[in-house]
Amino acid sequence: MEWTAPGIVLEARPLGEGGAVITLLTEEHGRHGGLAKGGASRAQAATWLPGNLVEAHWVARLSDQLGAISGELVHPTAALAMEDPLALALLSSACTVAAEALPEREPHPAVFRALLPILAHLQQGAEEVIPDYLHWEVLLLSELGYGLDLARCAVTGDTRDLTHVSPRSGRAARADIAAPYADRMLPLPAFLRDATLPSGPTDWSAALRVTGHFLARDAFGTRHRPMPAAREALADRIATRAGAGAGAGQAEAAGMEAEAPPPA
Repeated sequence: MEWTAPGIVLEARPLGEGGAVITLLTEEHGRHGGLAKGGASRAQAATWLPGNLVEAHWVARLSDQLGAISGELVHPTAALAMEDPLALALLSSACTVAAEALPEREPHPAVFRALLPILAHLQQGAEEVIPDYLHWEVLLLSELGYGLDLARCAVTGDTRDLTHVSPRSGRAARADIAAPYADRMLPLPAFLRDATLPSGPTDWSAALRVTGHFLARDAFGTRHRPMPAAREALADRIATRAGAGAGAGQAEAAGMEAEAPPPA
């Protein structure tokens, strides 16, 4: 048994003297592992950094064996994101969520194809791809059978003025329908419904709450596993950025009020 295919490195765990168990995400073979001889060595370690795109070759005597894996670096995502803490946090979150949520050796080509451009453009700055990453999490939930219905109101069927998501059903609600229960529902940022709309840290933080709730409950909770620490770290970093932005805006508004003349 053997195959050769492009793969995204999700994780690399040292094994023995210089070896490493590599987990890849591939289009046709899903989340797939293999043993890379010398994978933890100085010569190969940079190839197997999480987030890198490699051309991988896997071979085993039987299909259910771990098998041996080798690869050539195609795109050094990890190295290109090294100087941007937010980019590294996003990269770590994406790889860890995929590694822990996707079933082994079950193809999810849409998840693979949607993650590729995120990694390819990450070097341009994390802010450029955070919206795409959040849409990727929505896609991942759908691929796992936990799809969210954000297109129409669960009660009225309307497609406008959708402001919240039910934490129970994952369905959107119109503002007036959600109002009596707003404190128990999840705010729905508009860009999560329409990828063409602009967004910022406050929207990203709200979207991470939405997808995080269902990842924690369904993708991980049903298997009695916690939310990956890398995903929590990304949410915390963006929440801090959203809070800083809100604080700056409030300070600017206060300054304008202080400078304004008193009403006549």
